[in-house]
Amino acid sequence: MGMGSKMEGTSAPANRRDPYEVLSVSRDSTDQEIKTAYRRLALKYHPDKNASNPEASELFKEVAYSYSILSDPEKRRQYDTSGFEALDTEGMDMEIDLSNLGTVNTMFAALFSKLGVPIKTTISANVLEEALNGTVTIRPLPIGTSVSGKVEKQCAHFFGVTINEQQAEAGIVVRVTSTAQSKFKLLYFEQDGGNLGYGLALQEDSEKTGKVTSAGMYFLHFQVYRMDSTVNALAMAKDPEAAFFKRLEGLQPCEVSELKSGTHIFAVYGDNFFKTATYTIEALCAKTYEDTTEKLKEIEAQILRKRNELRQFETEYRKALARFQEVTNRYSQEKQSVDDLLKQRDNIHCSFTVTKVVNSGGSGSGLSNGSGSKIAGEDSKAESPVDDGSSDGKDKSGKKKWFNLNLKGADKKLG
Repeated sequence: MGMGSKMEGTSAPANRRDPYEVLSVSRDSTDQEIKTAYRRLALKYHPDKNASNPEASELFKEVAYSYSILSDPEKRRQYDTSGFEALDTEGMDMEIDLSNLGTVNTMFAALFSKLGVPIKTTISANVLEEALNGTVTIRPLPIGTSVSGKVEKQCAHFFGVTINEQQAEAGIVVRVTSTAQSKFKLLYFEQDGGNLGYGLALQEDSEKTGKVTSAGMYFLHFQVYRMDSTVNALAMAKDPEAAFFKRLEGLQPCEVSELKSGTHIFAVYGDNFFKTATYTIEALCAKTYEDTTEKLKEIEAQILRKRNELRQFETEYRKALARFQEVTNRYSQEKQSVDDLLKQRDNIHCSFTVTKVVNSGGSGSGLSNGSGSKIAGEDSKAESPVDDGSSDGKDKSGKKKWFNLNLKGADKKLG
């Protein structure tokens, strides 16, 4: 079971303003002050409450984008040092509020979800506002027990989990399952500053595992992490080769990793646009998972080390890949060059070694190879016998007489 992800994120607006200015907070504001300002503005510009105001949607995205920077210590430090240039905005989550879209659009989004595109939906404004105002009904969920129910679409059932010092030290696990494979969110709310209400701190979307859908959060006595597959999915869409190197980048520290003794608020949110969500929620003490907890701590430490190794390896890989591309390009060029040179050489060689065709009129006298010259000489001698007293002349004379004798004998026989 993965840890809950942060409340919301968004892509970078086209014209970016100073995040501190957007949230109306100072540069030395505390994390809690930034969180409170974000919740107030996100609810103010939430599309659910501004259906007739298209500008509110853009402001909502701008507020969420600004919070995604200032709520992350490392991103906030980078922005404070070097501005937007230091931020890798492409890796940020994109969350889309589909609660006000028509049936066609929601079905379209559902189709993309089935195809593996990580489309996240925001929580409806009504649920957030009721929680902030403290007007929600909270049902008790004792440790070691489970509760089943059905929650209407775009609504939430709230539960209070009370833990003591020992349970807080050991950690707790809260999980929700649905044998009906309903789509839902598991939410965690925390006290909103000095107010009586609660602000959404974490959310975990249900995922299908076997024949059930499930979502879970665990709060242990050490830093825990959540795995966000969005980073990897975005990297794969941009460059499939980069997906491997970004695969571990989705492991991010959760801003709420352990709980103190007291009552903590969780909720099951109906995330289906067409029907109610059937669920069972339970809260357990992590002490029963002591061995599993230690194994998780060890494995996540290994993943963090491996992630750093992959970051270095990616640099080496990119350099080697560029070098490989360079030498393969040269290989192709050199191969073409050699082929061209050999072709030219063969053409020249043929001009010396292949007899040219002589026309029948005898007007041409082209080049010929050695054997061709010899044959031509013999033909010349046969056509023009020389009787100069040489041995060749005598032989020819003898042959002539021999033929004559034979002819005379043949004449006598005929006579």
